[in-house]
Amino acid sequence: MSPEHRRVRVIDSHTGGEPTRFVLAGGPDLGVGPLPERVERFRAQYDTFRSAVVNEPRGSDVVVGALLCEPVERTCVAGVIFFNNVGYLGMCGHGTIGVVATLAYLGRLGPGEHRIETPVGVVGAILHENGEVTVHNIASYRKAAAVPVDVPGYGTVRGDVAWGGNWFFLVRDHSMELCLERVEQLTAFTWAIRQALHAHGITGDAGKEIDHVELFGPSEKADSRNFVLCPGKAYDRSPCGTGTSAKLACLYADGKLREGQVWTQESIVGSVFKGSIVIRGDQVYLSITGSAFVNAEADLVLDPADPFCMGIRE
Repeated sequence: MSPEHRRVRVIDSHTGGEPTRFVLAGGPDLGVGPLPERVERFRAQYDTFRSAVVNEPRGSDVVVGALLCEPVERTCVAGVIFFNNVGYLGMCGHGTIGVVATLAYLGRLGPGEHRIETPVGVVGAILHENGEVTVHNIASYRKAAAVPVDVPGYGTVRGDVAWGGNWFFLVRDHSMELCLERVEQLTAFTWAIRQALHAHGITGDAGKEIDHVELFGPSEKADSRNFVLCPGKAYDRSPCGTGTSAKLACLYADGKLREGQVWTQESIVGSVFKGSIVIRGDQVYLSITGSAFVNAEADLVLDPADPFCMGIRE
């Protein structure tokens, strides 16, 4: 191999069908300091690395990357920055479950309680003896209920605006069938909603973009079934950890979920997360339980002679 070739050590896993690519070595040097500052450094100086890891031809629109970082908070077992095909994520529930499972696979942690530092704060995680992982997410909440938005081609759609680590627009009343055979129609509908939210200036707090759209419907094996469109126009194969957090925050706000009550959320592919809430003061904290499985170890090779070395970008 030429000395000009660069190796990036990764471990792939999936959580409920949703892939996570964990970068162990070969990533950019983002220096020290708070993780939000390192995210901005990543974005400004090394965004081509993000593309190289998760975009085609090495990755796909659905892959979420997780860059291992030295945590600022020394009680944390690791720091992590999540990214996807179009940018960076504040928090990723399925990805955190995948990170814990991967660290366990590597022998870096065992069953018990652990802390993971993310750009939006420290989250707790429990690795159970059976391999399941429970993620204690940051505080989640509903910003606004039944917000109307005029969606071209579909009419007025109403949804809740909620925070679960990312900003969501959650739609309960729709005419869509939530099944894999309808993925193209579901994607077109939710993408139209996202574009309409942007066009009408409907945002999260401080003008933050609502970049996840979530539809809900009945399930035969869980309390609810969902379809979640992620920022890069790919749908979440898992029930979505931050999306389930946002959903449970809305249920609590509606008086439909009690503290300690378990809510099960099924994904579009049939995988299930278990969720529950804890109230601390006036804030709602979510716990999400799921399973992740390591399915590959690899060295990505970055060849400067390859015209698509840093990924195919829009």
